[in-house]
Amino acid sequence: MTAVRGTSVDIPTQDGIADAYLVHPDDTGRHPAVLLYMDAFGLRPHLRAMADRLAAAGYTVLVPNVFYRHGRAPVVELPGFLDPEARSAVFEHIGPIAQELTPERAVRDAGSYLDWLASCPQATDGPVGVTGYCLGAGLALRTAGAHPGRVAAVAGFHGAFLATEAPDSPHTVAGQVTAELYFGHADQDQALPPEQIERLDKALTEAGVRHRTEVYAGAQHGYTQADTSAYDAEAAERHWEALLDLFGRTL
Repeated sequence: MTAVRGTSVDIPTQDGIADAYLVHPDDTGRHPAVLLYMDAFGLRPHLRAMADRLAAAGYTVLVPNVFYRHGRAPVVELPGFLDPEARSAVFEHIGPIAQELTPERAVRDAGSYLDWLASCPQATDGPVGVTGYCLGAGLALRTAGAHPGRVAAVAGFHGAFLATEAPDSPHTVAGQVTAELYFGHADQDQALPPEQIERLDKALTEAGVRHRTEVYAGAQHGYTQADTSAYDAEAAERHWEALLDLFGRTL
C-alpha cells in the first residue's frame, strides 16, 4: 500500500479559522484533490484513517472540521466507541451545533476549502472530488451546486435529510450541479426514508444530473463508521469500491 503523510492544517474562512486534516501520498508529486466532509461525530481518529486510505489510492485529501465556529476538533468529547447509549448522549451536544451550520454558512465555507485546495502544492490543478458522510453528504451536494465549475464528482453515504420538504433542502440545488454523483443509502435509515430517496432521485433526473443511487440492504445510518455500533464491514467495503470507481473515472 502506498505510504501517506498526514498533517494538521488551518484554513482561513470568512468566519474564522477551520482546523483540518490533510493527507497525501508520501512523495513529491501532485495528486487529484478530494474534499472529505465529516459525519456529525466530527474530525477524529476514524475519519483520519478513512482519509489515509483514500490518500493511499492516490489522492490529496482534506478533512475540515466543519464545526470550527465552536472550537477546534474534537468539538465534543467522544468515547472510543459509540454505542446507541453513547450516541444519544453525544447528539444532545452535537444537535444544536449542527443546526447552526446553515446552508449559507456551509456554502461560504466550501468556497474557502476549495480555494485552499487550489493553492495546495500537493494537489493538482484539475477538478475536485467531494465525498461526505451523514450530514457531510448534504454538505457535499451543496458544494457541487454552489461550485459547479470546480467539482467533478460527488459521493454521499448514509446521507441525512437530503430531500426534505424544506425550501432549502440539499436536493434543491440539483439544477446547478454539473458533477457526476453517487449515493449509497442505508435501507435502515430513519434520517433518509424512502420518500426522500425518491424525491432526491427525481430532482437529479429532472435536472439531467449524471447520478447513480444504490440502497445498501441491511445497512444502518453510519454503516461506514468503524468506531460506532452502526458499522457494517461488508457495506463499508462496498462504499470504498463505489467511491474509488467514481473518483478513478472522473478525477
